[in-house]
Amino acid sequence: MERSGFLPVTREEWDSQYGGQPDFVYVTGDAYVDHPSFGPAIIGRVLESRGYRVAFISQPDWKQPKSIQLYGEPRLGFLVSSGNMDSMVNHYTVSRKHRSRDAYTPGGLMGRRPDRAVIVYSNLIRQTYKKTPIILGGIEASLRRLAHYDYWSDSFRRSILLDSGADLISYGMGERSIVEIADALAGGMPVEDLTFIEGTVYRTSRPEILYDTIYLPDFEAMLEEKKEYARSFAIQYQNTDPFRGKRLAERYGERLYVVQNPPAKPLSQMEMDDIYGLPFKRACHPALLRQGGVPAVSEVKYSLTSCRGCFGACSFCALTFHQGRIIQSRSHKSLLKEAEAMTKEPEFKGYIHDVGGPTANFRHPACKKQEQYGACKDRQCLYPRPCRNLTADHRDYRELLKKLRELPGVKKVFVRSGIRFDYLLADPDPSFLRELCQYHVSGQLKVAPEHVSDSVLARMGKPERAVYDRFCRQYQRMNEQLGKKQYLVPYLMSSHPGSTLKEAVELAEYCRDLGYMPEQVQDFYPTPSTLSTCMYYTGLDPRTMEKVYVPRDPHEKAMQRALIQYRDPRNYALVKEALEKAHRTDLIGFGPRCLIRPERGTPSKASASKEKGKPKEKEGRSRRGKTIRNVHKSSRKHQ
Repeated sequence: MERSGFLPVTREEWDSQYGGQPDFVYVTGDAYVDHPSFGPAIIGRVLESRGYRVAFISQPDWKQPKSIQLYGEPRLGFLVSSGNMDSMVNHYTVSRKHRSRDAYTPGGLMGRRPDRAVIVYSNLIRQTYKKTPIILGGIEASLRRLAHYDYWSDSFRRSILLDSGADLISYGMGERSIVEIADALAGGMPVEDLTFIEGTVYRTSRPEILYDTIYLPDFEAMLEEKKEYARSFAIQYQNTDPFRGKRLAERYGERLYVVQNPPAKPLSQMEMDDIYGLPFKRACHPALLRQGGVPAVSEVKYSLTSCRGCFGACSFCALTFHQGRIIQSRSHKSLLKEAEAMTKEPEFKGYIHDVGGPTANFRHPACKKQEQYGACKDRQCLYPRPCRNLTADHRDYRELLKKLRELPGVKKVFVRSGIRFDYLLADPDPSFLRELCQYHVSGQLKVAPEHVSDSVLARMGKPERAVYDRFCRQYQRMNEQLGKKQYLVPYLMSSHPGSTLKEAVELAEYCRDLGYMPEQVQDFYPTPSTLSTCMYYTGLDPRTMEKVYVPRDPHEKAMQRALIQYRDPRNYALVKEALEKAHRTDLIGFGPRCLIRPERGTPSKASASKEKGKPKEKEGRSRRGKTIRNVHKSSRKHQ
């Protein structure tokens, strides 16, 4: 059988390419896609580059123990991941309803992986291979590495390491830790002795071996008292940095501890280049094409990952716990080489869909101090306002984009992975905004103000509304100077902790003033290991231990969501009820500021007279409002 260049996914491919016993068998909940946007592919290629032989079992039948016996027992261990997404997020909407499509499965079919895939796969392996090392990785294991609130069961769960029966978790971006684990196992070390590797979590019944360790509240104490979990989360949040972070230990029962070693050090630019320069095929396995291909590939096939990490630190985002706050970036040479290879692909039409990462316009650490000392323990880089030490400089990113758009065969380079507008405004040089509008936007730019109420934005870790308004004005002025009609499409979130019906109405009024009704609204989704999820579960902000209002009732959440889409006739009853409960019936009527009309037969003179009696807006404020309306006004038809 001729070698395909892909890592083996069948016994036939394994025997043809290698034969004998694999060093590692990687069990994953995704279909196998050999592309650097897919974590299992990166780990597989990194191990291969170090001389280890890796075979994949992709989406095994978890009801059949033989499905994970495809290659027999691996020499060093099993690697287990749910794939690129948490399996529960993959399966369920925020209302806990089943999704109809799985973008990481051939043909988009749902049902090819189990709920809590990491636990199911690991227990399946343990049924046959009692002593073989099992190492967990990926987003599902990474964000459940310590005790956590689980939204889908509405319960407080222990570390996934215990429920899975695995030996280790490689958390975060695992290239460093997986190589150290492999080298140690290959050198003959028992897996239970691998207690020293940064970026890993292990369990021990020998507390005497722990040193320089912060002891978190016991699991039983957190289970009994939510305040203890808020306290634990605050400690975890302060120890996510690879330079300042301490070892953390969480006790279960009398002597069992789950221990989190400090995070792995960030990769250098040379290391990033080496990883992304590995021989990825940048496609799903050929056998999957006959099953309809893997839909997720189309989203990344002609995109470039230029950076990792995010110092934005939004409360509802898990990146702080997974990729960390220190930016790691690839060189121009590495990115240009990948782009040139793209242009030679038969299906390439001249469009690079994205050049970015978690935040596209972050290309270097937030400040010089981070490179030596790491991110600050008790302050953020952009919230509540940009730190005075922040290096807000887009020159490197501008130069990269310019080189890419000048490549032969490239017609357009888009920036779609999102920009931080507050970071853009902190740069005194307007050149990036000019080039962004001139070359890298196609009619609309997606941005994420998330909300407009300053009290909710504070809980989100986002800048004040005035910052977004200032960006809107600058964006419109720049497009006017360039003679372009381009608009902003804002992402908005309902029901975030801190949002009462009062703040939800404020957001609805903002949409009214824009003349804009978003077609899609993100209801807050409490995923593991985020500040916002801790607030949702405990009712406390772990940063300050202040009480936070949390909209948990499904009906209230539906009202908050409906308010943003108040123009949809299907939402009328919910919007009316919300306005009545918020004591804002002045917004029910025929006036220009009203959100909905009265029901037939309902007197409307009162609301009309209230509207008439309101003082007019000042002229200056009105002009600002008009500018912001204009920059959004055609967003709806462009979506």
